[in-house]
Amino acid sequence: MLEKVFDPAAVEERIAQAWEEAGAFRCGRPERKDAEGFSIVIPPPNVTGSLHMGHALNNTLQDVLARFERMRGKDVLWQPGTDHAGIATQMVVERQLMQQQLPGRRDMGRAAFIERVWTWKAESGGTIVNQLKKLGASCDWSRERFTMDEGLSRAVLKVFVQLYREGLIYKDKRLVNWDPKLITAISDLEVVPVEVKGHLWHLRYPIEGEKDRFIVVATTRPETMLGDTAVAVHPEDERYRDLIGKHVVLPLVGRRIPIVADEYSDPEKGSGAVKITPAHDFNDFEVGRRHGLGMINVLDAEGRIDPQGILDDYAERPEAYVETPDAAGVLSHLKGMERFAARKQIVELLTGLELLEKIEPHTHMVPHGDRSNVVIEPWLTDQWYVDAKTLAEPALAAVREGRTTFVPKNWEKTYFEWLENIQPWCISRQLWWGHQIPAWYDPYGNVFVAMDEDEAFEQAIAHNVGNETLSPEEAEALIQDEDRRAGFLTRDEDVLDTWFSSALWPFSTMGWPDETQELKKFYPTSVLVTGFDIIFFWVARMMMMGLHFMDGEVPFKDVYIHALVRDEKGAKMSKSKGNVIDPLDLVEKFGADALRFTLAAMAAQGRDIKLATSRVEGYRNFATKLWNAVRFAQMNGCARVEGFDPAKVDGTLNRWIIGEAARASAEVSEAILAYRFNEAAGAIYRFLWNVFCDWHLELAKPVLSGPDGAAKDETRATTAYVLDVAMALLHPFMPFLTEELWAETGKDGPARTSLLALAPWPDLSGLEAPDAEAEVGWVVDLVTDIRSVRAEMNVPASAQVPLVLVEPSAETRARASAWDDALRRLARLSGVTVSDAVPGESVQMVVRGEVVALPLAGVVDLAAELARLKKEEGKLDQEVARIDAKLGNESFVARAPEEVVEAEREKREEYLHRKEKVRAAITQLSAGA
Repeated sequence: MLEKVFDPAAVEERIAQAWEEAGAFRCGRPERKDAEGFSIVIPPPNVTGSLHMGHALNNTLQDVLARFERMRGKDVLWQPGTDHAGIATQMVVERQLMQQQLPGRRDMGRAAFIERVWTWKAESGGTIVNQLKKLGASCDWSRERFTMDEGLSRAVLKVFVQLYREGLIYKDKRLVNWDPKLITAISDLEVVPVEVKGHLWHLRYPIEGEKDRFIVVATTRPETMLGDTAVAVHPEDERYRDLIGKHVVLPLVGRRIPIVADEYSDPEKGSGAVKITPAHDFNDFEVGRRHGLGMINVLDAEGRIDPQGILDDYAERPEAYVETPDAAGVLSHLKGMERFAARKQIVELLTGLELLEKIEPHTHMVPHGDRSNVVIEPWLTDQWYVDAKTLAEPALAAVREGRTTFVPKNWEKTYFEWLENIQPWCISRQLWWGHQIPAWYDPYGNVFVAMDEDEAFEQAIAHNVGNETLSPEEAEALIQDEDRRAGFLTRDEDVLDTWFSSALWPFSTMGWPDETQELKKFYPTSVLVTGFDIIFFWVARMMMMGLHFMDGEVPFKDVYIHALVRDEKGAKMSKSKGNVIDPLDLVEKFGADALRFTLAAMAAQGRDIKLATSRVEGYRNFATKLWNAVRFAQMNGCARVEGFDPAKVDGTLNRWIIGEAARASAEVSEAILAYRFNEAAGAIYRFLWNVFCDWHLELAKPVLSGPDGAAKDETRATTAYVLDVAMALLHPFMPFLTEELWAETGKDGPARTSLLALAPWPDLSGLEAPDAEAEVGWVVDLVTDIRSVRAEMNVPASAQVPLVLVEPSAETRARASAWDDALRRLARLSGVTVSDAVPGESVQMVVRGEVVALPLAGVVDLAAELARLKKEEGKLDQEVARIDAKLGNESFVARAPEEVVEAEREKREEYLHRKEKVRAAITQLSAGA
């Protein structure tokens, strides 16, 4: 017999251990060796990470799919693993060194530091994996991978070398997002726009050769003006048409820079003229390329003023300067100055020269590093790039042709927009932790990309002999001299962007470049479950790499994009707002099953989840309801019967509940296959709570508590069978609870042959019972409608009221007679009678096409109730009108936080729904008056 109370904490660890010992989640189990494959690769969380609500949602949905397909008999590979997370991990270890007062990274050297990181990874890097197990994730943990495993590193090397040899990887000088604190390039995903109350400085640039004439430009970053190489105006701006082609003299530097016509300049903003600094602004970089402008870097890697770029430019083209740049000592004064201190100095200098027209307060978005929290600089530097535009063409075609499908489909538009406008992908990072770029440089500046240094050395010798940089004799001497050979090549110090290795995840985790059995069976993977924010950073890059290296085969057939988990008011969770909900806190308080079911039940396609703790608590209560229902069934002798055949059941109630189980099975299966997780969860919830517990058990109580006999035996066996079905249907969503119940109920009948996780998915096709549904469904609908009327009309709970069947069919008369006791008990009726007409002062209902009435004279004051309902309807109309006025106010919609606007829309829907019910009650009362 079950314990009185379900205690998740006492169950979850034991059940997880049972799964582990049985190898329940391993792909290639003997009984499934020849089964159809189903595969998912986990979006690898950072090795430094811990479980957050986005992980909880993502992995719950993946687990629902994995458990569902495993129960459907497929050989499931849910591939787990973690990402080495270059910047994050390096920061963690450097911080640890600082806290322990140990030598820093640069003091200990690269090799020792990397060894230290590996030690940290071994000791602390498995946190999130253990948390995923706590959530119930049914990955094949025996196959866990890490993006810097030996096998995956070999795949990274092969891909880099092959793409380089194909001309698809190259080195170039371009703008990148530069973090001056971490001293590395970072990806767009690691850049966070922060609203800042700053200023807009209006600077006056003198027109060359026109005394006292200036063109005014506005900027939020005066310090970058030292690198200006043009001023742009709109070609149709009449104010500046005569200036196009002329030059201004750049203050403080003395550089002649042209005034160019470019549509990037907006005549409606500021003065309509903009300074162009190609080395320090992404938009300016594109303008500079269109007009062949110079690109002058005026900052160093730490964000300090470095005039060397100006001096180099002067050395190359002195004719572009009206004076020697450093003649006034300005550059010497600014050299080495931190960028924001330099900003103040430059503004003061321009003010002294009467070249500052005005300063305006200006609120704008400023990019910050998500880890360093410092302002990011667009910075011109040499980096390694992938020719993403070439690789994007097959990736675009694959989705357009339907070989890969996005769910919801609207995310395809985002995918197309990004790939159609894709820029070269910067793949190098100035870090030590990561895949070091396999490129070596010889003393003459030549670069050689190879699988290892020996291969690079062979290339270098061949190249230099061929170019006669080395004679054959010198080359041979170099080969023979180990010391000279060891110093001949220098390896590139940069490492690869972590997205580069994770782009190979679907096939590198399966053993590529070797031709493994896993690749044959599980590639392409069946579905990818991920968030919309990494469609470009990860999904698109996996598509590009998969198609290029896997013979044109897509890496996944479906891509399910889930929404965000927000707080209960609809606000995005953030530490600064203090509204972050820790999933592990909810697991500890309510159990993993309750959290999982909440997330699945709220995961409607394309709609963000507003997570309230009360919802999790509510689904914990659902788990308790099921626990109590199984305990009730046990107490009433409901146990599995060997050889039970649901198709041979005779009793109407039993055939009805089996038919309802069949319908639920079909609904859950169909919804999961269509990635409608909320509908699948809703279907099993309704079946268990509203159908099985509320109706089947209630209607079966007289039989279960009655005398022994065939009817009682059949009802017991049917109840146990339906519970088995229900536990199987619920298992993908609530695996711990259902596995425990499956084991416990198995003790009361024939022993279970396996874990529920490995049991077959219920197939009840052909067991629908329309005749039983017509009869029992009529009882359910009738009692439901009567209860609704009683509640709406404020009928006292203790009052028994009569029910009148108006001109009923013979079939309805028979049903009313057969279920008389149940109707009286469940609807609190004093009796059921038949009439040719609707009695006066009664409420009418139409139940499955036939009229029934509840005479309420003497029970409630119908006139008073009608007045009350009409008054409530009026109040609801006022509330809807109030909200309509708010939502019709463009200023409110534009200024109010997104969650506030959404809350008003939701209130409006609630009021309209309530009004619909009130209106129906008014109609019923009016008809009976």
